[in-house]
Amino acid sequence: MTTDMLATAMPTPRAARMREATDRKIMQATLDILMSDGIGAATIEEVSRRSGVAKTTIYRRYRNTDDLLHHLQIEAASVPDFADLTPTRDGVRLMLERIAASFNGEIGLKAVGVVLSTSNELLRGMARQMIEPAMDRFAGFVARGVTAGAFRRDVDARFLFGSVLGSMLACKALAPDDAGAAASAWAERMTSLLWPALVG
Repeated sequence: MTTDMLATAMPTPRAARMREATDRKIMQATLDILMSDGIGAATIEEVSRRSGVAKTTIYRRYRNTDDLLHHLQIEAASVPDFADLTPTRDGVRLMLERIAASFNGEIGLKAVGVVLSTSNELLRGMARQMIEPAMDRFAGFVARGVTAGAFRRDVDARFLFGSVLGSMLACKALAPDDAGAAASAWAERMTSLLWPALVG
């Protein structure tokens, strides 16, 4: 393959950013439609209208509505990994930072909020696909701490995880445009709240 061929095959950083922004618009519009009008309203035409992205662009990315919904589920299912973290106060803070990062996108946080606000089974399934694996990994981290003697034996990991998600949703609702450093500050404050519950 020649240099010219490689240059045309590989997208430029600007093109990659534009594609990513377009994908975000499509996914956001799809989720908004599902939440406000239900699955029956989620058509390529309606996604195009709400997102401002041409139907031809959407069809280049997704074969049909089912394919789009499948990709939305995958998009929402970023699960953080805590296997390398030790059951220390710093390990708890790092775990919370990873949870915040994985749920921080608009799609992730809306998927969490859906569990509390809808009976739409597709959306609930999408949220469960994201929440349950994260909760299992959180519980695994707590179990490692209990086994190591670092955490109390009677820690209710599921309740603590629910408290973490509730806190994230509340913080996002109260400061919707605050990100980055705010997520790190949230993780530190949440660690201060969780730590006494973990070590007794």
